[in-house]
Amino acid sequence: MISKDVMGALSLVIAFVSYVPYVRSIFVARTKPHAFSWLVWGLSSAVAFFAQISDNAGAGAWVTGFSAAVCIGIGIIAVFRGEKNITRGDWISFLSTILAIPLWIVTKDPLWSVLLVTGIDAVAYYPTFRKSYAKPDEELAFKYVLTAVKHGLSLLALQNFTLVTSFYALVSLVLEAGVALMLVWRRRAMRG
Repeated sequence: MISKDVMGALSLVIAFVSYVPYVRSIFVARTKPHAFSWLVWGLSSAVAFFAQISDNAGAGAWVTGFSAAVCIGIGIIAVFRGEKNITRGDWISFLSTILAIPLWIVTKDPLWSVLLVTGIDAVAYYPTFRKSYAKPDEELAFKYVLTAVKHGLSLLALQNFTLVTSFYALVSLVLEAGVALMLVWRRRAMRG
């Protein structure tokens, strides 16, 4: 059986491999990420990471922390090189994510923060989904497939499998796979 540390390391490698072409694609102006989606994903991943650490997730949390840093970085890049259509819903999603931190402090329970940021994270897919539905060639489906795989491996790497440590990764896996399927479907529909 493969150790939890190896699974955690493998999820990091896949995360790295998924982000490199995505970032490169931004700089050659082929991909135009939605800044608010990426900033919300970064902040929500950071909250989920600290919640996982607080509940002894072990190697299963590594990729969440790495992804938080990369998502915030892509969000910052997207402010300058990404989609510029920012809606009121985008602002609500962004500000709601920030509210998860005081919720954790007040309740002293990471579960409520994980549930809140996971819900917000799911809503943060809306700007990217909305933009990608109309412009499916401005996103890399391969990145979303690899990210779904990354989350699957991170679940296998969890040293303490609880709702706090697993919920965010489970929902993210489903959402990432959903975006990848939508991109493939929309590209075919627009060409045929």
